[in-house]
Amino acid sequence: MSSELIGEPRRQPIDVKTTVPGSKSVANRALVCAALGIGVTDLHNLPDGDDTSAMIAGLNNLGVDVSHTGSCTHVRGTNGRIPGGSVWAGLAGTTSRFALALGACSPMGVTVDGEPRLRERPIGPLLAALSDLGCEVSHRDGRLPATVQGPVANHEIAIDGDISSQYISALMMVAPYFPSGLTIRITTPLVSRPYVDLTAAVMGIHGHSAIHIADDVVTIDAGGYAAVAHTVEADASSASYPLALAALLGGSVTVEGLGTASTQGDAEFVDILRRMGMGVEQTVSATRVSRDNPALRPVDLNLSNCSDLVPTVAAVATIASGSTVIRGVGFIRNKESDRISDLGNLLRAFGADVDETDDGLVIHGDPQRGVRPPRSNVATCDDHRLAMVAGILGSVTGGTTIEDADVVSKSWPGFWSALRDWTA
Repeated sequence: MSSELIGEPRRQPIDVKTTVPGSKSVANRALVCAALGIGVTDLHNLPDGDDTSAMIAGLNNLGVDVSHTGSCTHVRGTNGRIPGGSVWAGLAGTTSRFALALGACSPMGVTVDGEPRLRERPIGPLLAALSDLGCEVSHRDGRLPATVQGPVANHEIAIDGDISSQYISALMMVAPYFPSGLTIRITTPLVSRPYVDLTAAVMGIHGHSAIHIADDVVTIDAGGYAAVAHTVEADASSASYPLALAALLGGSVTVEGLGTASTQGDAEFVDILRRMGMGVEQTVSATRVSRDNPALRPVDLNLSNCSDLVPTVAAVATIASGSTVIRGVGFIRNKESDRISDLGNLLRAFGADVDETDDGLVIHGDPQRGVRPPRSNVATCDDHRLAMVAGILGSVTGGTTIEDADVVSKSWPGFWSALRDWTA
C-alpha cells in the first residue's frame, strides 16, 4: 500500500467550497431495499468507495441484476426472493452484515467472507438472531465466514442494542418480506440510534414506512419495496473532515449537498462545532462553518449515537482551550481498528495530550501548543478514518508521512486529491 507525504503546512486560513461523496450508509441501505423490491430502482450519487463497490458486487454475485448507465445505477428487484450465492465483503462490515441478513430471503443461502481483519470482528448476535428466526445458520465461532439460508419461521427475536446498530438495521430491511413482519426486542440500551432511524427513512423512500421504533422494541409490518428514483445525499461523516479543517486552520469551509435536510446522525458534527465556538450557516442543501476567534471551547460529549465522528472531534479538540471528553463509544474498539487506542496513539504522534478511558478519550487541548509534525511515519491501522484524520492534522503541521494511505478507498478514494485542493 502507498504512503502520502504532506511536506509543507498550510499557514493561512482557508476559504473552501467543496463536495463530498454520497453517503455510503444511505447507499448500502438503498441497494438492499432496491434488491428486495419489485421493478427497477434508479440510484443516483452512489459513492465510489470500497464499501459500496463490495455491496454492488455482492448483490450481483447473489443473482441480483445491477447495471449502470453513466452515473445512474439500476437495480432490478427480486420481490423479496434473493437467488443466493457468495459475497466477498473485503473490509466492509456494513456489507457483510446486510448481506447475511439477505440470506433470510434466500432459498439457496448467502455465504459471506472477507479480509482477515473483518473475520476478526464478532457478529454472533446477528447470527443468533437469524437462527432464532428459523434460518439455517453456520459460522466460525460467531465470525466470518458464515452462511445464512431462509426461509424464516418466526416473527419475533431479541437482540442486544449496545454492540452494533447495524445488526438491527440489517434485520429491519429484510423484515417486510417475512410473512408476519418482525418484532425486534432490544434488551440493552441502543447505541447509534440515528442509524436505525436512517434505516427507517431509507425504507420509507423505497416504499415501506410501516415501521415503529421505540427504545426497547422495533416493529416492522409485512409489505415490500417499490421501484423508485433515489438520489443519495452527501455523506455527513466524510463532510466532517473538510469542516474540521476549517476549525484547525481558521477561515471557512462550505460543503454543498449537506444541509438541514440531512437524515444522517453524523450531521451532528455541525452542532458540535457550533458548541465549540465555530460560526455555522446552513441552508436545506449546504453547510458553511467558519472560525475567526483564536481559541475553541472544550466540550463533554456522549458520541454513542454518532461514533464515526470521534476521530474528527478529537482532532479539533487538540486546539481547544481545555479538556474535551468523548464518552459512550467503547464499542468502536471493534471497528476497522481499535478506534480508541489507535486514535489515541495517532493523536499523541502529533504531540497531543490524550488519555484513554474505558469508553472513550479525554483530549487535553491547548491552542498555544496545538499539534506538531510527527517524529515518525503515522500508522493508519487499516482504518480509513484514521488515515483521513491524519491527513487534516498533517495539513496543519506539515512534515507528515501517512502509511497505507490508500486505505481511504473504503469510503473516499479521492480524499487525498481533495485535501490537496483544499490546502493549496
